[in-house]
Amino acid sequence: MLMRLLLCWMMAFVLFDPAIAQSVNYVGSEACIDCHTQQVEAWRGSHHEMAMKHATATSVLGNFSDQSLQHDGKTNRFFTKDGDYWVHIAGADQQLADFKISYTFGAYPLQQYMVEFADGRIQLIPFAWDSRPPEQGGQRWFHLYPETTPVDEFYWTNAGQNWNFMCADCHSTNLKKNYDTKTNTYQSSWSEINVGCEACHGPASGHIDYVTQVDARESASHASERMGLVRDLSVSVKEWVAKQGHKTLQPAAIVPTEQVQTCAQCHSRRTQLNQTVDHVKGSFLDRYRLSLITPELYYHDGQIYDEDYVYGSFLQSRMAQKGVTCTNCHDPHTAKLTVAEEAVCGQCHVSPEYASSEHTLHQPGTEAAKCTTCHMPETTYMQIDPRRDHSWHVPRPDLSQHIKTPNVCTGCHQDKTNSWADTELGKRFPNSAYRYQQHFGVAFYADSINHQAAPDALSYTAQDSSLSEIIRGSALSRMAGNTGQNTLVALARAVKHNSELIRLGAIEGASGYGWPERWQILSPMLTDPVLAVRTETAGSLGVFWQQMSLPQRELLNQPLQEYIEIQMFNADRGFGRTNLANVYRAMGEMDKAVLWYQGAIEIEPYFAASYVNLADLYRSQNKEALALAVLLQGMNAQPNDSALPYSAGLAYLRAGEKQQAIAFLKKAAVMAEGNSHYWYVYGLALEKTDALAASKAIKTAFDLSGNPQHLYAQCEVLARNYQLGEVAAAFERCTQLLGKMVPPEVVSQLEANIKS
Repeated sequence: MLMRLLLCWMMAFVLFDPAIAQSVNYVGSEACIDCHTQQVEAWRGSHHEMAMKHATATSVLGNFSDQSLQHDGKTNRFFTKDGDYWVHIAGADQQLADFKISYTFGAYPLQQYMVEFADGRIQLIPFAWDSRPPEQGGQRWFHLYPETTPVDEFYWTNAGQNWNFMCADCHSTNLKKNYDTKTNTYQSSWSEINVGCEACHGPASGHIDYVTQVDARESASHASERMGLVRDLSVSVKEWVAKQGHKTLQPAAIVPTEQVQTCAQCHSRRTQLNQTVDHVKGSFLDRYRLSLITPELYYHDGQIYDEDYVYGSFLQSRMAQKGVTCTNCHDPHTAKLTVAEEAVCGQCHVSPEYASSEHTLHQPGTEAAKCTTCHMPETTYMQIDPRRDHSWHVPRPDLSQHIKTPNVCTGCHQDKTNSWADTELGKRFPNSAYRYQQHFGVAFYADSINHQAAPDALSYTAQDSSLSEIIRGSALSRMAGNTGQNTLVALARAVKHNSELIRLGAIEGASGYGWPERWQILSPMLTDPVLAVRTETAGSLGVFWQQMSLPQRELLNQPLQEYIEIQMFNADRGFGRTNLANVYRAMGEMDKAVLWYQGAIEIEPYFAASYVNLADLYRSQNKEALALAVLLQGMNAQPNDSALPYSAGLAYLRAGEKQQAIAFLKKAAVMAEGNSHYWYVYGLALEKTDALAASKAIKTAFDLSGNPQHLYAQCEVLARNYQLGEVAAAFERCTQLLGKMVPPEVVSQLEANIKS
């Protein structure tokens, strides 16, 4: 189970000597007990202390006294044998077998269990123990992912449930993954199996040395400032003051510390880039690639959709901009709130109006009247684990009714509409500065439906200095594929911005440009001081290797080598090996590329992109039979990915096997549902056999994309087949709709083509 509560804090101790910082070692939490009894006692039993444990009688919460649970027609058992804990469940081959439990994972509201395999892999089994009290529905076994099959990434023996890659960096202290690419094995190590003191405070040998060797003549105050610790985990705002014109306390000064970046290591959705660079003293993006506000993780208005572990939400907030840090609200040792929930917000929101029913709109003392109910709504993950949104959005039913995002008002008043909620808020807050206020969510929603105004809306959002950096960076990343003038202006400004998140977003945002425009836009970031920025830039530009001059290749070489090192670090995953293969293919080293693609298929046979890319390489070499064989192999290994039948359909088209091609293209379009391009290509392939069916397929593409080019293509198909049956009437309907979106001469030309 992934950790939910915020990481550690300490008093404002600063690094006392750079030389010590370079030589410090991990000493273990036991070394802290004698001096820090109170903190250690608070840590005992916390989410951090229970993040991972060896499976023992004291750590295992689940009932293993020969319990059974039916799932998918099979009887799963939980039992003990020779003092160890065991499960009888289906393995990778879907056959029931016994597996020994080696580790526990988390504690509340559920506890998971892990099996260690001979190759060093540690995998989380699909069944979890509900550790809540019986009156809350707890004290039972349940299946976390009941719909998964062996071809799913999150099937328990697959990479999505692999502790070494997915979980270890956060649930253990001083974790070294130690993956061997050649043997596809792990020898992962750690200094402590759980989240110990040094997971947050850093290696403590320098601290131990200092407190045992400090000169007794030093003053107590001087000693308290120089304790040999390598991280400053104090709060950023030491004093909150009342200021005229503000209803909340304001920071007297904001002095950035290392607390939030320390917490962000685990409380963020990110990809790890290495295990050596210090993400606390340097940039967070030197070690981790933070996920931006993507449709896969967030709603259009930035509310949490999938698990985001807090940091991505927090960066959107005014709290972050005002210098609030994790320990302003959370005790890092107990992982609980520092004060009662109803009093946390009152630390700064001191105006009496915030607690009044006129503000909360609900009876004082009720759940509905709590600040968190409206401003930090909960989303339940893993079936029983509610997590609060840390972006602190103001409820906007006026926005929700237009961009189809959740709203807390109708989340509780489920018999009402967003329009009702908006009207009610208008009555209660007639002078609200938020209601109908411009919001980035409109631009993000417009992009999701391919609205013609979306490119410009994203460009303006990316350049809006009133928005948080993560929102602006996310707007830039969503510009991918756009090439208009405003897009170019936004990108040109972004690559020079002092925010690493904005520069990061610009890389994907420039992906619509080819050579040499992309080089002109992005090449300045090949020398960026931040690892994630310069290496993603290298990855984006590397595809043009063959078109580069020698000086350009020389400039690209170092960051590209760093990019390769990152992929090597992640070569235990199919995406890492596929990225490596893509680099070698771009450089013309085809044999190396084939080996890495094949390696990706070997270690992660359900990762569809490796098959698609390998098949495309074979296609480029005119090895059509090999390309098709790879795609058919991929569809057998991963039947749920639409990219494979789509690519197979194109392969059959090239081979002149029209019926096979149409069958696979239709399958891809139906599987992908919302992929307008698949419907468009399927429609074009259908034209010579069934013009009306082709028209309907292309119309589906238009309905999905709103792209006038798709509608024009539909009208063109109908024009070419005008003499057939019902086509004439369909053509008239198509051109009438097209006429509302394009200049009259475009329709006139189509009509002229019919007459000619």
